[in-house]
Amino acid sequence: MADNVGNSSGKDYRLDVPPKSGDFHVKGLSSCSWGMKNRLSRIFRPSSGNTVMLAFDHGYIMGSTSGLERLDIVIEPLLPFVDVLMATRGALRTCVPPDTNRALCLRATHDASVLFEDMSTGGGAGLDMEDALRINASALAVQTFIGAQGERDSLELLCRTVDLGERYGIPVLGVVAVGKQLARNARYFLLATRILAEHGAHMVKTYYCEDFEQIAAACPVPIVIAGGKKLPEDEALTMAYRAVREGARGVDMGRNIFQSEHPAAMAMAVGKVVHEGFTDREAYEAYLEMKNRS
Repeated sequence: MADNVGNSSGKDYRLDVPPKSGDFHVKGLSSCSWGMKNRLSRIFRPSSGNTVMLAFDHGYIMGSTSGLERLDIVIEPLLPFVDVLMATRGALRTCVPPDTNRALCLRATHDASVLFEDMSTGGGAGLDMEDALRINASALAVQTFIGAQGERDSLELLCRTVDLGERYGIPVLGVVAVGKQLARNARYFLLATRILAEHGAHMVKTYYCEDFEQIAAACPVPIVIAGGKKLPEDEALTMAYRAVREGARGVDMGRNIFQSEHPAAMAMAVGKVVHEGFTDREAYEAYLEMKNRS
């Protein structure tokens, strides 16, 4: 039986060897069913193998969020610049036109609100798989708490959701939730991302940090980085550029887009980095150009 005693630290990440994707453009998922691959191809563009996700699920624990006070006004202008909408079913039904051709990643868990002292003790299934099918979801997102009080329950929920996803051909995004007492460093993310992948997550969302190329190499499925707190636009684009250069298969940005001085220009610039190979400097210049034209 595996344990945490007597293990040596992993060091041979073979960073000079590209990941094997088989006959499918999404890392580690060439053995999935046709329907699963079809949904994954809507999430990760076949031309780049990458994705730009727009996260606006903040309200399910925070209520009205700065920049998202009016979902019906904020979200629609951003649709042309992103690949995936990461949201709750309530938000999608009320603010996203049903004729959209963007992939939908539904938040599949409920959690404690920001008023609760320890959010890791909350959480559970947030929607029924049949409702996800009715909404035509391309993926489901499950928040997990590795190294926190709710770890066992959240991993059990992840496994149950993956089982249902395999049954219906819907991929699952495992989301690493970092507790306040845990360090956001490579040692933690190497563990957390691998655990989620080993439990069946088809893709993993986590934070960017130093030595990220090791984390991306060691995770057998695609990693998408979280945008995190609001940064100046040039810094957010630098983070995206470094993450993609070091192995991330895309970004899931929320506040760094909808709290930007010009959200559409920022979403466009992120796409330039993720899909078109722009450097952070080139993308920032594209952001300024679009912003000044508006």
